[in-house]
Amino acid sequence: MASNMIFERLEGIKIRFEEVGQLITDPDIISDMKKYIQLNKEYRDLEPLVEAYKEFKDIFSNIESAKEIIATEKDEEMREMAKMELDELEAKIGPLEDEIKILLLPKDPEDDKNAILEIRAGTGGDEASIFAGDLFKMYTHFCEKKKWKMELTNSSEGTVGGYKEIVMKVTGSGVYGVLKYESGVHRVQRVPQTETQGRVHTSAATVAVLPEAEEFEVDLKTEDIKRDEYCSSGPGGQSVNTTYSAIRLTHLPSGIVVTCQDQKSKLKNLDKAMKELKTRLYNLEYQKYMDAIASKRKTMVSTGDRSAKIRTYNYPQGRVTDHRINLTMYNLPAVIGGDIQEIIDQLQVAENAERLKEAGVE
Repeated sequence: MASNMIFERLEGIKIRFEEVGQLITDPDIISDMKKYIQLNKEYRDLEPLVEAYKEFKDIFSNIESAKEIIATEKDEEMREMAKMELDELEAKIGPLEDEIKILLLPKDPEDDKNAILEIRAGTGGDEASIFAGDLFKMYTHFCEKKKWKMELTNSSEGTVGGYKEIVMKVTGSGVYGVLKYESGVHRVQRVPQTETQGRVHTSAATVAVLPEAEEFEVDLKTEDIKRDEYCSSGPGGQSVNTTYSAIRLTHLPSGIVVTCQDQKSKLKNLDKAMKELKTRLYNLEYQKYMDAIASKRKTMVSTGDRSAKIRTYNYPQGRVTDHRINLTMYNLPAVIGGDIQEIIDQLQVAENAERLKEAGVE
């Protein structure tokens, strides 16, 4: 992409950025919460491009100044300093152009949202439940490092530990845009606790990450919902297990069922269940968008194929392999301990490369 083309596009973005900055101070806009939220998001999205534009202009301005010194300055030492500065400035142009190309790509509007994270034990019996528990711990440590908040919605414990199923809401900055790369089948290869002959078994768990629906995105009709109340199961004390505080919501048109039992309060469980139901309904439509781009970016599970095997955790070799980008790392204890940012970074780089190719940008 030629620099003058970048300047033209960024100048238009700068004008829009200033316009949006004015709009979000307009009392009429502030009173329209939906519009106000949309404009604030647009302002935050445009800000990195405007900052890059300022840096880009400064570089070219300094290049012109350095060239002028080289052409007119008689002091040889000054000219040498200008030449060194010119070389440094010109070396910055390419990397900054590449960064701007990525920033100019259309952003997935879901990326900034909170997420619903589901982990379900797959093939492998009791060992699969234990592995699902290991994944839950991995994501818990990762979210703690990111300073994200996790709220348990529903869980079903395995017979010898771990979980048959666990569902939680993750809240923070840009949660879905990061965690979406974790959707798919995770496979573990190790000697199970129940194995007496030391044989390595393969088990699996499925992870699904859904962008949380905003309040105004889903029109949910009361008559379309069947509501059941029942006694919670699992830990929580006598009041949890003997009162009808657990909530099950069934959306009759779609057949989607959501349960919540982690709170002692029926109203709190109902509120959580309603939010999760809205998210699942929203994702029925969102999945159509994901399917539409699946053929173009097949390596990314964020394109919708949740049945795809995405990652293997091999304990005997201390190895983690992400099959989408053929990335192999020999730091299994660190990864299981929550250090998955490097893997996600590599996946984002690969996806950006695919998106640039898709957009025809060399």
